[in-house]
Amino acid sequence: MKILLLLALLVGNTHAQDTYPSKTVRLIAAAAPGGNPDVLARMLAAKLSDAFGKPFVVENLPGAGGVVAAEQVARAAPDGHTLMLGDSGAMAINVALNPRLSYSPLRDFTLITALAAVPTVLVVNPGLEANSLGDYIRAAKAKQLAYGSAGNGSVHHLTMAVFLSRAGIGSMLHVPYKGGSALVAALVGGEVQSGWSGIPNVAGHIRSGKLRVLCISTAQRSPSLPDVPTAAELGFVGFDIATVIGLQAPAGLPREIGARLQSALARALRERDLAERMANLGMELRENGTEHYARFAREDIERYVAAVKAAGVKVE
Repeated sequence: MKILLLLALLVGNTHAQDTYPSKTVRLIAAAAPGGNPDVLARMLAAKLSDAFGKPFVVENLPGAGGVVAAEQVARAAPDGHTLMLGDSGAMAINVALNPRLSYSPLRDFTLITALAAVPTVLVVNPGLEANSLGDYIRAAKAKQLAYGSAGNGSVHHLTMAVFLSRAGIGSMLHVPYKGGSALVAALVGGEVQSGWSGIPNVAGHIRSGKLRVLCISTAQRSPSLPDVPTAAELGFVGFDIATVIGLQAPAGLPREIGARLQSALARALRERDLAERMANLGMELRENGTEHYARFAREDIERYVAAVKAAGVKVE
């Protein structure tokens, strides 16, 4: 009898995997509309819908640096019909900032694959007389400036905190906004004078002159902004901070479903139209499988724990 029950379960499970997905898939972006996970989710949703023959519908669940989305996804059924595009904010920075976090990225999720790395750039409103990083540092030391972020504990907040510590800038007024789009609107409107932002949100404003870019946060320059120097080139040796976006599911996702999703994404990311759109937005491809993503996730948590400690960052 036990053998028959086991066989029935195996057959049922295999059938479910063969017919996946059996209904609409919720593709939850752990960000507000316009945030990097949202931008990438919307690019991938159409590709996945075509690949699987069922709708993949993007839902935005912003809040608390990805905590709101992560908590909901962690509680969902592990059947592949609830997925999350979460970045380093949800999957690493929150762990570094809050030792009592209600979820564990390594325990409560199936980490399907990394997708893209998104550097941040330091941009200023043209009303601030700062044409270089040196000008900006001198201005910030002469008077208190205001900088914006996509929220307390966001990668934008953390990057600036690390930068201020490295630059020896005593204080700067932090104005947290609800997401990357709100941050950029505040920068363009002059509500705050500066901030670090993902390239997709500010590339157009940089080209139009509505924002001035001073440097990029990663060790290498971005192909989408090749003339923008790295912070390391400008004297901040070892400065290298980016956010990586990946696809996650609740823990316990059947291996076969995860493999099918990873394979479909690998094909989509190689298609020219998507690859070109990602490159134009400053998104650097990080396509790999579950094993590599799990290893990266552990290293990412360690990286941000060290950064938070070095900069003395605390959620306000």
